[in-house]
Amino acid sequence: MISMGLVVLHLVSLCLYRCAYTGGAVKSLNRSSSAMAARANKFGEISQEGRRAQERSVDDWLPITSSRNAKWWYAAFHNVTAMVGAGVLSLPYAMSELGWGPGIAVLLLSWIITLYTLWQMVEMHEMVPGKRFDRYHELGQYAFGEKLGLWIVVPQQLVVEVGLNIVYMVTGGKSLKKFHDIICDGRNDCKEIKLTYFTMIFASVQFVLSQLPNFDSISTVSLAAAIMSICYSTIAWGASVDKGWKAAGHVSYHLRETTAAGRVFGFFEALGDVAFAYAGHNVVLEIQATIPSTPEKPSKDPMWKGVVVAYVIIALHYFPVALIGYWAFGNNVDDNILMTLNKPSWLIAIANMMVVLHVVGSYQVYAMPVFDMIEMVLVKKLRFPPGLPVRLVARTAYVAFTMFIAITFPFFGGLLGFFGGFAFAPTTYFLPCIMWLAIHKPKRFSLSWCTNWVRSKT
Repeated sequence: MISMGLVVLHLVSLCLYRCAYTGGAVKSLNRSSSAMAARANKFGEISQEGRRAQERSVDDWLPITSSRNAKWWYAAFHNVTAMVGAGVLSLPYAMSELGWGPGIAVLLLSWIITLYTLWQMVEMHEMVPGKRFDRYHELGQYAFGEKLGLWIVVPQQLVVEVGLNIVYMVTGGKSLKKFHDIICDGRNDCKEIKLTYFTMIFASVQFVLSQLPNFDSISTVSLAAAIMSICYSTIAWGASVDKGWKAAGHVSYHLRETTAAGRVFGFFEALGDVAFAYAGHNVVLEIQATIPSTPEKPSKDPMWKGVVVAYVIIALHYFPVALIGYWAFGNNVDDNILMTLNKPSWLIAIANMMVVLHVVGSYQVYAMPVFDMIEMVLVKKLRFPPGLPVRLVARTAYVAFTMFIAITFPFFGGLLGFFGGFAFAPTTYFLPCIMWLAIHKPKRFSLSWCTNWVRSKT
């Protein structure tokens, strides 16, 4: 009996021992698994933190987001440089295609509508709490979706910015040649120089300036360009006043084209010229990205202040150049009013040199977002290490490309006036309204909804 009890006790002890051993092993295994999971989570957190740090370092290197120290007056002269460009000199020509009534209506409506759509873009820059849309395509992606937004915005933005850079390359070369021809008029020691060489001289300056890293670094260049644009615009309408008084009664204001097809083509070309003159929307978000922002002091306040100042300056120059230039020359005005003005020769020579200095800065303002796109693709998609070699090769290749197109097609500005209108108009007049409806979602049939719905349909 006792032996049977001892056997049972031994079996119970053995079972308890095995249970204890198995339980301990299970606990040990669980502790080991927990430790491994903790290490894996920690490793994942470190990896995610490392990726975020890498993305931040890339953003700190890219031209648009590398510096956020701009003031409101930076926004003012960047916008003046972007808008009061070579486009203002073609406004009298646009008037000759439209006539007095339609021409004035188009100019006035464009000023009002583009100011409104520019306000929308300034507001939408930080419409989502904690998020800044530093680039036009980022706002488009938020409004239309990651892929669709990219395909809607980027092609049109590139057409505008690359197209303008080519036009500025052509304009810079032509203005340099005009300056040379005026200075050498009547002299025997001057030789005829082809436009190609003047375009290459202008491009050589851009090869150097294109290596400046961001918007803040081109502030001085942009300020000088804005001052030059104000000066040559004043010379253009001031000299036109003198010409107009002398030619009073001998100027024809009939539409330039006589055939129905020609008038239709001329009408759309004129609209393209006006849209070309208001192309600053394509860089406004990138300019606003350089302004510091906090919840207490959002960037939209100084940016809007700069925009208002810029638009007052724009109105004071666009309307006098367009109206006085057309009044003075009628339908005989050239597509660049400075080419129509010949005397006083010294003043026109100075104005042409001012145009050169201005388009030097304008080229950089419109090229900076393109540089940002190229470098973003090279660094984030193709995994090139960010640094001077990437920047040097990418930007030099881009300037060389625009120079080649400008030399090959010196009449590119005429093509851009018609075909470019299909890209200038949407990015300036329509897309901001459509994105406002998609993001802001105003109440149906409210004033904001009706205004933007009508603008998106016209």
